[in-house]
Amino acid sequence: MKKSNKILAAAAAGAMLLTGGATAVANATTPSAPSAAPAVAKAATAVDVNPSAENVVPQNRITVGASSQAVTAALAKCQADKLPFVTVAVVDRFGTVQALLRGDNAAEHTIEAAKQKAYTAAAFGAPTSELAKRINGNGPSIDDLPGTLFLAGGVPLKVNGVSVAGIGVGGAPDGALDEACAAAGAAVLAAK
Repeated sequence: MKKSNKILAAAAAGAMLLTGGATAVANATTPSAPSAAPAVAKAATAVDVNPSAENVVPQNRITVGASSQAVTAALAKCQADKLPFVTVAVVDRFGTVQALLRGDNAAEHTIEAAKQKAYTAAAFGAPTSELAKRINGNGPSIDDLPGTLFLAGGVPLKVNGVSVAGIGVGGAPDGALDEACAAAGAAVLAAK
């Protein structure tokens, strides 16, 4: 027993030497830490971009006044049609709300429906009733895009043939009724 203990002790000591030697070799090849603290990066400053056609894209937008008139006219049409429970939204082509008007007793879901229909019409440059016809139900399609709603009720607003915004109505019992109201709002802007 004493002999086996001595063998185990000798083996353990050898292992310690091997491990210690390997650690010493590893430490010898590890780069040392820099002696000085690293320099702090300079903060970026604002840069004035040359407003040339190569650098900047001009953008048409519907004004707040025109957006307000459009949602008011669309809601008035819905109210005249005995549909006071709708919401009307005008959004820019990126989906940012320009104006929103919620009718009396309009449920909360009508807010999202109006915004999404307006954005869908603006993004695709076509009425949502036309876009809805492109959905075939066989696998992924354009109606899977976040923030879009391919139901009738959205109308694009164009400047020189280019879609810059959309008006959407949500809440009527039929999308064709929503779209008639949205078209009435768009017509106010076309008449100016």
